[in-house]
Amino acid sequence: MTLPLNTSANPNDPIVQARYNMIEQQIRPWNVLDADVLDLLAVVRREDFVPPAYRSMAFMDIEVPLQGSDAEDAVRAGHSMLQPRVEARMLQDLAIKPTDRVLEIGAGSGYMAALLAARAQSVVSLEIVPELAEMARENLLGAEVRNVEVRLADGSQGATDGPFDVIVLSGSVAEVPQALLSQLRDGGRLGAIVGSDPVMRFTLTRRSGDRFETTSPWDTIAPRLVNFPEPSGFTF
Repeated sequence: MTLPLNTSANPNDPIVQARYNMIEQQIRPWNVLDADVLDLLAVVRREDFVPPAYRSMAFMDIEVPLQGSDAEDAVRAGHSMLQPRVEARMLQDLAIKPTDRVLEIGAGSGYMAALLAARAQSVVSLEIVPELAEMARENLLGAEVRNVEVRLADGSQGATDGPFDVIVLSGSVAEVPQALLSQLRDGGRLGAIVGSDPVMRFTLTRRSGDRFETTSPWDTIAPRLVNFPEPSGFTF
């Protein structure tokens, strides 16, 4: 693939300064210390994956809306990009290898897929919202990222052409469905933000034969992915 390089060397360029501040003030302090990940964040143009109406938010420590005129409604519906520090920490903890085949649930704008693709052999990204699937395809094409396939699909059931070395959920779920765990290759890992507001944790699951080992190294909050099951409420 060809990375969308940041060719500007002018430190007074506001975009260059905003990107630098994002990395140094938001991401690095959040224990993202992998030099390769930090370098990648410096060259993949996050602003090119943000709708023009919200481009001023590209480097802010917030979930950036991707659709509609009401930013809060878009984020509430899960039509948003995750916070930059969350994307970076997930990328670091998943430790993507050049031979990995990756499945992403929730393509959104295509930005996380671009980051994954820079480290992986290939990425399949599923998106249930037609307008977002088309946005992701156009953004990835514009960034000359050629090893990502964006599919219009319900990601709660995964893909039919597994297994995958890595599965990434770009949003939160109440629990990780067995349907996705079963699509992990032996030795593969799945990263998801699991729980219910206000308590969610990034959960990393590794497959070893028929066993699944889970760690939950850090807390965060993220919008829900669509069509994943919620815990049943109490009945009186």
